[in-house]
Amino acid sequence: MTNGIRAIRTLRQLRAQVAAWRAAGETIALVPTMGALHEGHLALVRLGRQRCRRVVVSIFVNPTQFAPHEDFERYPRDEAGDLAKLAGVGCDAAWMPDRGLMYPDGFATRIVPEGAAAGLESDTRPHFFGGVATVCCKLFGQVAPDVAVFGEKDYQQLCVIRQTVRDLDLPLEIVGAPTVRDADGLALSSRNAYLTPEQRRIAPELNRAITRVAAAVRTGAAPAEAAAQARDDIARAGFSPVDYVEVRDADTLAPATAGGGRSLRVLAAAWLGKTRLIDNVAV
Repeated sequence: MTNGIRAIRTLRQLRAQVAAWRAAGETIALVPTMGALHEGHLALVRLGRQRCRRVVVSIFVNPTQFAPHEDFERYPRDEAGDLAKLAGVGCDAAWMPDRGLMYPDGFATRIVPEGAAAGLESDTRPHFFGGVATVCCKLFGQVAPDVAVFGEKDYQQLCVIRQTVRDLDLPLEIVGAPTVRDADGLALSSRNAYLTPEQRRIAPELNRAITRVAAAVRTGAAPAEAAAQARDDIARAGFSPVDYVEVRDADTLAPATAGGGRSLRVLAAAWLGKTRLIDNVAV
């Protein structure tokens, strides 16, 4: 026990704990994370607690979703702080495997998602969703949860995981949780810690721009034109490069079509200095 929460580091310990909960007839929710926890993560834990008797939070910075030039080594890590935060919201166990357990010598099997994984993030990070889907499938097999909770802040990721679970007939429910934001609209993210004070002042412009896109599309504007305007607005605010601003089908992530009668989502990603921010809003 650490800070009142059980930190589990071996598969044998994890499976023994899960078996004990199952023997008692208890349901289990999993919240997959890479640590550096903030209020957005804690909201996922609270939602998991509402859905199930037990909540397991995994903390693993997954190397397979980082390209060689990305921030794997400097990604924020705070094990003691994470465990203290989890104890404060009633998490039952932290699953904290190391890299050797997750990817032992000879590991050679990977998930290659398509469909919702095509485009957007994949245009600049083609490795990303394969790494996410593979590690999540491993976590689902290890914890055997009834429910797994993911934040809508990473909306394309949520769609990809839902598709993976559906396509592979995995026996769990994927639950999406609304994005948690600061008072000025900036979506909470572990990477916000990279922002300078001036960049932090500019950062909410990303959300403001895509919120204007959603409002324009709701009142009849062409999705492509509204998105193009937002790209210009974000660039003028100081973001560079702007990777994408797109209006997509909220379920399939196919490009939006005017008058289609489908639920839509505005998704965006842009760089502010050396920090890449993503966000999305419903139309």
